[in-house]
Amino acid sequence: MASSNLSDTVLESNGKPNEQEPPESDEIGVSDRTGLNKARASSFHSRPSSPTSRSRQGSPSHSPRLGPSRLSSSDRSHASSFWDLKELGLGFRWDQKQQLKVKRKAAKAWYYRKRVKGLVGLIGLVGLFFLVNWIMLLRLQDQGVDSKAGVSGISGSVSIREKWRKYGKGKRPQKGTYGRMLALAAHALAEGQNKPEPKDLWQEPFVPASAWRPCADQCNWEASEGKNGYIMVTANGGINQQRIAVCNAVVVARLLNSTLVVPRFLYSSVWRDVSQFSDIYQEEHFINYLTPDIRIVKELPEDLRSLDLEAVGSVVTDENIMKEAKPSFYLKKILPILFKNRVVHFVGFGNRLAFDPIPFQLQRLRCRCNFHALQFVPKIQETGALLLQRLRQHAGHPGRLDHYLIGPSAESIKKESNNRTKKASRYLALHLRFEIDMVAHSLCEFGGGEEERQELEEFREIHFPALTLLKKTTKLPSPAELRSEGLCPLTPEEAILMLAALGFKRKTHIFVAGSQIYGGQSRLAALTSLYPNLVTKEKLLSSTELEPFVNFSSQLAALDFIGCTATDAFAMTDSGSQFSSLVSGYRIYYGGGKMPTIRPNKRRLADIFLKNSTIEWRVFEQRVRKAVRQTKHVQTRPKARSIYRYPRCKECMCRTD
Repeated sequence: MASSNLSDTVLESNGKPNEQEPPESDEIGVSDRTGLNKARASSFHSRPSSPTSRSRQGSPSHSPRLGPSRLSSSDRSHASSFWDLKELGLGFRWDQKQQLKVKRKAAKAWYYRKRVKGLVGLIGLVGLFFLVNWIMLLRLQDQGVDSKAGVSGISGSVSIREKWRKYGKGKRPQKGTYGRMLALAAHALAEGQNKPEPKDLWQEPFVPASAWRPCADQCNWEASEGKNGYIMVTANGGINQQRIAVCNAVVVARLLNSTLVVPRFLYSSVWRDVSQFSDIYQEEHFINYLTPDIRIVKELPEDLRSLDLEAVGSVVTDENIMKEAKPSFYLKKILPILFKNRVVHFVGFGNRLAFDPIPFQLQRLRCRCNFHALQFVPKIQETGALLLQRLRQHAGHPGRLDHYLIGPSAESIKKESNNRTKKASRYLALHLRFEIDMVAHSLCEFGGGEEERQELEEFREIHFPALTLLKKTTKLPSPAELRSEGLCPLTPEEAILMLAALGFKRKTHIFVAGSQIYGGQSRLAALTSLYPNLVTKEKLLSSTELEPFVNFSSQLAALDFIGCTATDAFAMTDSGSQFSSLVSGYRIYYGGGKMPTIRPNKRRLADIFLKNSTIEWRVFEQRVRKAVRQTKHVQTRPKARSIYRYPRCKECMCRTD
């Protein structure tokens, strides 16, 4: 019975062995259990050698007989041994699988840990790169001007407006409007260091420009006797307005067949300069060069000096003459005064002679006076020569215009260049017309808030009372409307963004004229952060070299005129500025088609700058280049426009083709 029960537990109905350990029957005695344990132990330590036991161990019986079977005690022992070995084999394989699973899990865990560490490290490196890049951009944008390497001379330069010297000091740079664009510009300049500059950046259209040559020096008439009386002129404004007034006075003297007294300059509460004609221009050269045209004397005859000109009605102010008056006005209104009193004194005389219609020879006389008769005095020429040498880093040869600007002093540059083999260093000149008088007179706003509005209003009340009255009695365009029409001067930030968009590299040497910038050193931070090689005359010239010009703003402006006119490329920020007009006209007249000038269209630039918070740098760059390129073509003087700015006309220049 015990044998039959054991057999039933060993073989299942399908003939396969049960994988669990066979249960021990309650009918098996203690002796049987003892024998079974001994059999298990013997089967574990000894391998069966008989074929029968080997076959039973390797493959269990597959007898289909399901009925009771008779097994001897040895058979039971062999069966028990078989299941014990089976159990041990399965357990061994299970242990191997478990160990393999553990190893795989450990390997996967190690791989994941390593992968996570690598990913974290990569993210850290990328984050570090962007952090460093961000810090560099912030430094480029926010750094102040180093007093040793920047434009320290600007803060130490002589102020010509003591009352307004406080303006701009200690103010933060006005970057609220253009902070994003300045950061984009800094990034673009850093990336473009090894890229070539646009081909036409330092050139103008040579073929059409070179077809014109100077010829205003040709004189085809008899000298005027000047017998109708004397013309006196006391010109107002700065050096540029005075220069134009002098040339217009020369033309009026010829028109009225009168004698010109050497012009005098009116003292201005804005410029605070007591300089007179002979302090800036060579008086003898002026008189002698124009002798074939008009008669010029240094002062009135003795019998007219004691005459009360105002009492006799010989004083004529700008209120008595319309702006850009025609020659017929002078013949009808001024000539009778000359016949009556023998003298007329023009006071102010700013832009009081039209450009058209003017007889051919009178227009040519205008050009002859501006481009040939007015030469700076030797002390200005000598200091100007030093300025040009240092701008060119004491290298190269004299420029194309040096002879006309600095006269004999150009020979010193030539001698020094013969002793040096260093390649000439070209530079860009930038005229920032952003002095307080220009800023106040424009009626525009420049990001300074209420404090700026109050400062400019106070300045207007003192220096431009008529404008203040007009503002109170007339509805004028708003600052936003003025800007959209291109009537506001470019700020230093806008000017430097324009240069960066045009493609000037970060290492470009830039000479800035007009260093009395409203806002002071802080407004120049945007320029120096993007273009560290930025200089002014105050930085290039020592205090000893500048000492003769202290408190003489017109003479200092003459040095700026030399530096801007002789430059390889000139960029203006206000096309209506008389300084920029005179400089660009001089470069056209003597440049031979090789002296490019950048003239921004402020109306188009204003539309571009309005999108500064969203526009991408590539789009900004394309639009600025297109706006400037359209103003770079060669054109003849439009009708009624200034011959000082547009000398390409038959009266001033001749075509070679």
